[in-house]
Amino acid sequence: MAVYTDITEDDLKWFLTEYDVGTLLSYKGIAEGVENSNFLLHTSREPLILTLYEKRVEKGDLPFFLGLMQHLASRGLSCPLPLPRKDGALLGHLSGRPAALISFLEGMWLRKPEAKHCREVGKALAAMHVAGEGFAIKRPNALSVEGWQGLWEKSEARADEVEPGLQDEIRGELDFLKRHWPKDLPDGVIHADLFPDNVFFLGDELSGLIDFYFACNDLLAYDVSICLNAWCFEKDGAYNITKGMALLEGYQSVRPLNDAEIAALPTLSRGSALRFFLTRLYDWLTTPAGALVTKKDPLEYLRKLRFHRQIASSAEYGLKA
Repeated sequence: MAVYTDITEDDLKWFLTEYDVGTLLSYKGIAEGVENSNFLLHTSREPLILTLYEKRVEKGDLPFFLGLMQHLASRGLSCPLPLPRKDGALLGHLSGRPAALISFLEGMWLRKPEAKHCREVGKALAAMHVAGEGFAIKRPNALSVEGWQGLWEKSEARADEVEPGLQDEIRGELDFLKRHWPKDLPDGVIHADLFPDNVFFLGDELSGLIDFYFACNDLLAYDVSICLNAWCFEKDGAYNITKGMALLEGYQSVRPLNDAEIAALPTLSRGSALRFFLTRLYDWLTTPAGALVTKKDPLEYLRKLRFHRQIASSAEYGLKA
């Protein structure tokens, strides 16, 4: 979550007249994240999240995102729900942007997750994969292997400003992944961005998943690899095998990985590390000055990518035979 587009109180009050949510008491921007502009609203009835969809988000994808949250919630997954306007539509416009009101999910994200939390995340991810079955709308993953070259080309010329030799290293990595990317693995709806700030806990109990604006159709095990990268490395860059084991055990307790998925996990983990490196690199080089957004260090994911290159077997992630 972030704030790129500011809003006025008068415009917001006008926007809220299209909803049955009571009167506005207060609102404030939410700085975390990199994609959309988000605000926490307090109304006379309930707290809500207001999301303004920025230019990077295609308006044509919004029915997928909003419909997916409805579908997952109907299947028992705890996630925010888009609120309908008085005319039944889920989408309005505010400050020149498509905008939606989303229900507020109780809980907070963990700054220092432990292995027990990683186990719950694994369970929730698998539950989301199962709940996503039957969702009729499809959305290809533009940030999977087919899209990485185009993303890289936006930053390639300046990459060595971030670290000398980066151009040659990433060119080689892209070539490897294009040649070795797995096919014919189970696929379906994936979250594609299940980082700690997108998972809420109440105490040690997972209360829900948020921020489905990267969700798409792709390999389910690719989503697992994203979580390994997001949850199982320490701040010093070391992989925590105890957390990895817990996350994978939690996932497999709900949806067991097949042999092909297990064999592909090192390559998928390289790919997911590269994907987040590339988007962070682009944002690092291009985020405008003054934007209320926290830029994320691309080198964190370069170090993870280099770690995955050394992995010979999924057992090194803590996956039990």
